[in-house]
Amino acid sequence: MKIAIVCYPTFGGSGVVATELGLELARRGHEIHFITYSQPVRLALLNPNVHYHEVIVPEYPLFHFQPYELALSSKLVDMVKLYKIELLHVHYAIPHAYAGYMAKQMLKDEGIDIPMVTTLHGTDITLVGNHPFYKPAVTFSINKSDYVTSVSQSLKDDTLKLFNIKNEIQVIPNFIELNKIQMDATIPCPRSVMANEDERIITHISNFRKVKRIPDVIKIFYKIQKEIPAKLMMVGDGPEKEKAEKMCRKFGIQDKVIFFGNSNEIDRILCLTDLFLLPSETESFGLAALEAMACGVPVISSNSGGLPEVNFDGVSGYLSDVGEVNEMAKNALKILKDDNVLNEFKRNALHVAENFDIKNILPLYEDLYLKAINKYR
Repeated sequence: MKIAIVCYPTFGGSGVVATELGLELARRGHEIHFITYSQPVRLALLNPNVHYHEVIVPEYPLFHFQPYELALSSKLVDMVKLYKIELLHVHYAIPHAYAGYMAKQMLKDEGIDIPMVTTLHGTDITLVGNHPFYKPAVTFSINKSDYVTSVSQSLKDDTLKLFNIKNEIQVIPNFIELNKIQMDATIPCPRSVMANEDERIITHISNFRKVKRIPDVIKIFYKIQKEIPAKLMMVGDGPEKEKAEKMCRKFGIQDKVIFFGNSNEIDRILCLTDLFLLPSETESFGLAALEAMACGVPVISSNSGGLPEVNFDGVSGYLSDVGEVNEMAKNALKILKDDNVLNEFKRNALHVAENFDIKNILPLYEDLYLKAINKYR
């Protein structure tokens, strides 16, 4: 199959999932065309089946905001015609599904019918999409997609609750590449680089937005380190990072917290980690938690959104209500204080993560693609 993938090329979960999906499809022999405004951060162009096409938005004084959707839809039309692409897979309802629909209509005028699959990731629905300014466009884009998927049952339920959706929504969860993670695990992982032998290593990875509740991460760690020797690794960047750094200085724990910024070495960081913290206000899925579990790292998280579909309470970690910092810290210490308990949770976390291996998830997308393409034949 010849498939165009439209996504955000950033460190966010949707961009990572779209990129990894495309790369695995390419390894299986499909021809994949990534179409976005810059090269996705995890995209390797060493496979002859992988192509990247940059969407260039010309700057005109006439426009206060440059019309990316217009440039994207035009680029999609050109690439479909040039490479005979058979299917569009767009990640995020807006602006990508909206631009995809416009491309479909332009192509239809030239006698080319092409299906579009839209994958909903979360922010496009719960945060941006539900805004009154965007809600009609989001509803329209979802209903005009040929097929729609969501990354969790929770997100599907939210979408049906917030919008007047007539389309069927299929849940296809996010995934991880266990083979790649296990290959990386064979590389020596010296803990002494980050912590003393008696210290537990705790990690948080995110885009440092308010929804991630970064202050809760610092508060949980502060309580943990009062009970046991520990270090906190904060990976990512965003608007809440400066506040987090100030909190660490206020609590006097700045020498126990390392801020990495954005990193392409997530697996290397997680291989050092004993416990992962994700106390988010909400997560449509919780990809960061899954990536941690795939490295054998148990998770302390909130119980909102799709997190209970990924992190199994008392098995791969613990779930708590949003903002229950004291309970999260107590649960963390239950895991961290005893080596035997920690090792059991590590084994359980990996076992749960195996359900989300890309080899189990990718066939669901392939079946959907074939169904969509055959619908237009």
